[in-house]
Amino acid sequence: MKRLILSVVTASVLITSSSMAAEKVYAKVNGMEVTAGDIAMVIRNPRINFDQLPAQTQQKIIAQAIDSKLLTKKAIKDGIEKTDAYKKALEKVKNDLALEVWMKKQYQSATVSDKEAKEFYNKNKDKFKQPPQVKARHILVKSEKEAKEIINQLKGLKGSALEKKFIELAKSKSTGPSGANGGELGWFSAKRMVPEFSKAAFALKKGEITLKPVKTQFGYHIIYVEDKKDGGVVPFDKVKAGIKAQLKIKKFQKNVQAIAKKLRKTAKIERF
Repeated sequence: MKRLILSVVTASVLITSSSMAAEKVYAKVNGMEVTAGDIAMVIRNPRINFDQLPAQTQQKIIAQAIDSKLLTKKAIKDGIEKTDAYKKALEKVKNDLALEVWMKKQYQSATVSDKEAKEFYNKNKDKFKQPPQVKARHILVKSEKEAKEIINQLKGLKGSALEKKFIELAKSKSTGPSGANGGELGWFSAKRMVPEFSKAAFALKKGEITLKPVKTQFGYHIIYVEDKKDGGVVPFDKVKAGIKAQLKIKKFQKNVQAIAKKLRKTAKIERF
């Protein structure tokens, strides 16, 4: 039941994407248009953006869509619609589609008010706790000697001058993958980094660098802290949308399960 209920998300996206994108035409074969809806049926994954795929991959998908058009026309010409196998398959597709569209309608009808979301937030604040975070950059080198030389170039600098020089040295000296971006690591909590690195980073104040090389399993680091955030509960406004989406799915599942349970009571069920 749970798997069936969750299928509504995929069905909803497929139905919506096909209908909304149907106007875009990628090719024509014997006068028949190959639309974005046809492309979506070939890909069968709403998470994949066709327009962002490599040109070679796009052409292969369009070729498959063209083949599908030609083969479909051939099948109809050969009288496939008159066969019992086709009629049986069509009936199954109609039933499956009826269920998918009905499930989508049930999902859309499930509503969650701001009041319900706020009540959930107030009762589950422990789920929205955010640990202290640091926004930092680092320069990674192989030897302690090289790390000390870099620190000496940074000593005495402050503010924008320090940040500018740090980014410059990160790009030219750092052996880490973030070097090309000026050593940027973004925001992170202590648990996201190895202990030695986190201990040094969280000990710094905003705008400070480590005055001694920080040794980890990866080498020697010089760390620059751009900003810090205290831990605490994330404000309701920042999580409201996510809470409402989560509660909507739960309400939808509960409603469908209740309907199925009621139908079972009056249904004649035989197991073999």
